[in-house]
Amino acid sequence: MGTVLVTGGTKRVGKAIADRLERGGWRVVRSSHRADAGADVVADLSRSGGADGLFKAATDLLGAPPDAIVNNAALFTGDGAEMEMVNLVSPLRLVELMAECGTRGAVVNILDCRVLREGFAAKDAYERTKLGLLRSMKCQTSSSRVRVNAVAPGPVLAPEGVHEKAGSCPFGRPSPEAVAEAVAFLLSAQYTSGCVVPVDGGQSTL
Repeated sequence: MGTVLVTGGTKRVGKAIADRLERGGWRVVRSSHRADAGADVVADLSRSGGADGLFKAATDLLGAPPDAIVNNAALFTGDGAEMEMVNLVSPLRLVELMAECGTRGAVVNILDCRVLREGFAAKDAYERTKLGLLRSMKCQTSSSRVRVNAVAPGPVLAPEGVHEKAGSCPFGRPSPEAVAEAVAFLLSAQYTSGCVVPVDGGQSTL
């Protein structure tokens, strides 16, 4: 396998991704915006320079740039400028930094299944940032040796003990572990780039 940086890798989906990749033989660096349990690097991706600082810290920790990046960290509500930095600008900068290293790398962006269904009709700032990340993939994959793919989860199962209204997923709501399996597949798919895999219980259709 190799080395991988997972942003937002200490909770829920991010933790499931990091855990799955570790079981698969990857050496994982987990980042968080605060000193959470399990965080290898603390970095604030809502600030200018946050992505650069994170990439350097991960490189220093690993002894070389990471072979792969999973852009999982996200802001769902709050200040629009901070949301854009975390959800769009910082992930794009991390891809640029990997490309500047000149090595073959792999990136998986975590999107949202709503941008596949609604596309240009994205309703709010969060969806617009995820749509921007989706639209950037073609340019990213054509301008570097980095493979860039994405996973688009549906409404992920709530943590145990948290009760939420059930969604209309034909096969049920996906678990964090189901999202992690799709990420692991894309990181290992050496000849796949520019692909988006929905993990939404059948909500997205061709």
